[in-house]
Amino acid sequence: MTAKIAHARLLCQSLTIGALILGALPAHAQQATGKSFVDDFDKIDRSVWYVSDGWNNGAHQNCTWSKNQVKAEGGMLQLTFAEGKSKDRNYLCGEIQTKKRFSYGTYEARIKSATGKGLNSAFFTYIGPADKQQHDEIDFEVLGKDTSTVQVNQYIKAKGGNEKLVPVGQGADQGFNDYAFVWEAGRLRYYLNGKLVQDVTDPSKIPQNPQKIFFSLWGTDKLSDWMGKFAYTQPTTMEIDRVAYTAPGDKCQFQGSIACTLN
Repeated sequence: MTAKIAHARLLCQSLTIGALILGALPAHAQQATGKSFVDDFDKIDRSVWYVSDGWNNGAHQNCTWSKNQVKAEGGMLQLTFAEGKSKDRNYLCGEIQTKKRFSYGTYEARIKSATGKGLNSAFFTYIGPADKQQHDEIDFEVLGKDTSTVQVNQYIKAKGGNEKLVPVGQGADQGFNDYAFVWEAGRLRYYLNGKLVQDVTDPSKIPQNPQKIFFSLWGTDKLSDWMGKFAYTQPTTMEIDRVAYTAPGDKCQFQGSIACTLN
């Protein structure tokens, strides 16, 4: 079992715990999908976003999700990793996820990653056992061991192995970059700063189930081969300037959107 697969399986288990905390949604809500939107994070809209709080994603994760590590300030969503005791963890970290699911369309986020080996600054979509679905996932992950690259990947029915490292240029923690993917039934395209960096056309490697949108910053003591040997020095923050989802056929949600050139 690779470290990434182990991470994914533990994530499924932990989100099941999270679902118990949230409570089961009615059947009709489980099938709903979100509509086109853009969020500049002048505030955290709690009707759109759920803030993870009070648990972790398993033994591989060395921090506890805390609502205190999530805030909107200066027109940015800020997710912070810092020292702080919670249950059996010595660190606190931040995550938000949409309450609704989203299907095919264009997903975009403008992000500055956190700094630090053993950390993961992630923008991804996910659905799994917590929502009584098989595990599907589409990822952008900046790993703290090398912030000059971003890893793209996808899972289909809990099967991954589609990783690709894409050069960012300057460190992803040194400035903001635009991450986007265009998800269609028979094609999945990843973009970095407007440039196509990965084009998946094999239907067996493309998720089909509607998913929630996530932003998360977390650390590990165990997955050092994948994320780097953890070495905490000071609090660090992942910043998200904007996120947008554009459904197929809808007008683009902001000037400069990838969707403006596709529709």
